[in-house]
Amino acid sequence: MKGKAVIVIGFVTVALVILFISLRGHGGDKKKDAQQSGDKPASGEGKSASPAQAVSIQVVYSTEKKDWLEAVTADFRKQHPEITVELVGKGSLESKDAILEGQMKPAVWSPADSMVLNLLASEWQTKNHADLFAGGDDAPQPLLLTPLVFAVWQDRAEVLLKASGGAISWKAIHKAVTDNRGWAAIGGPGKWGFVKLGHTDPTRSNSGLQALFLMSLEFYGKKTLAVEDLMKPDYQAFVTGIEKGVTKFESSTGTFMTDMIRFGPSKYDVAVVYEAIAISQLANAQGRWGNLNIYYPATTVWSDHPIAVLQGDWVSEPQKTAARAYVDFLRARPQQERALEFGFRPADTSVAVKGAANNPFTRYAEFGITVDVPTAVEAPDGAVVQNLIMMWQRLVRR
Repeated sequence: MKGKAVIVIGFVTVALVILFISLRGHGGDKKKDAQQSGDKPASGEGKSASPAQAVSIQVVYSTEKKDWLEAVTADFRKQHPEITVELVGKGSLESKDAILEGQMKPAVWSPADSMVLNLLASEWQTKNHADLFAGGDDAPQPLLLTPLVFAVWQDRAEVLLKASGGAISWKAIHKAVTDNRGWAAIGGPGKWGFVKLGHTDPTRSNSGLQALFLMSLEFYGKKTLAVEDLMKPDYQAFVTGIEKGVTKFESSTGTFMTDMIRFGPSKYDVAVVYEAIAISQLANAQGRWGNLNIYYPATTVWSDHPIAVLQGDWVSEPQKTAARAYVDFLRARPQQERALEFGFRPADTSVAVKGAANNPFTRYAEFGITVDVPTAVEAPDGAVVQNLIMMWQRLVRR
């Protein structure tokens, strides 16, 4: 019996070994066939995305559009998990200087308007003898639109409008702020004191630079500026007269507007801000110090928030491809429609502003917000912007 048992056990053992070898060889052939046919390895045998497929891009943007950009970028990340987007918010002029000096090297840049973009293009060409921005399909494109406006406390606005023939203009403001009798000189109560104007520092904030540009245009009654216009004494006196009314040149439009709401006319009677910033604060302002109304200058300028894929040697081809996908996403209709929620006008002309849902241009119409804006002028070239800043630094900066 023991002999038979040994024979049976031996036979079973040999059979199991043969079966194991056969199954192992068959599995190896299947794995080999799968690899040769290009099929993905089974779970655990490889990564879902190779390092070559993943890419990271840095996007430097002006902070006025922070809320909108963060919201839509979150959607982009869901659709493109292989692309890591690092958002860096920074003032337009500050980021312009950082890029020029090599302190920032983003793949994508979106300042507040084309004035600053033109300035960097000019300065980059002078310094590096190369173009930082491409032409054709990669040329900078507008992303969002918002004009510059006057935000004025209602009781102050009524006095200004009566004294200036029914319009709030730079010349009306000049007359008000240069008279040492203050509000009393133009029909307001003496207890209001001096006329207090607010706008940001033109060397640090884009809205302040736009304000400087627009007051210059109104002085000359023109739609464009030349460098030689900035050198004339009567024009320079006009600018310095207006700037007497600014008690402090802030660096951020958003912070400055918040202070206007917080402290009321004790700090600012009139503020020069982006329409989108004004819209974001209108609900907070009403009733706090009386109503806050919005007025559009006779000539305005768009903050078009251009977005560009930079052509610097630090941007790799995979990064450029990823950056193009990101830019295309931001300029697509769903993201453009969402801009209205944040007080911006879409750059996509197919997106209606009138009649859109959740439309602040309808909601705040009683406070002066309107869909139709006055004539908007083109941004000046880099040489004019550079000399505008230099003129202000020489005559006004304090």
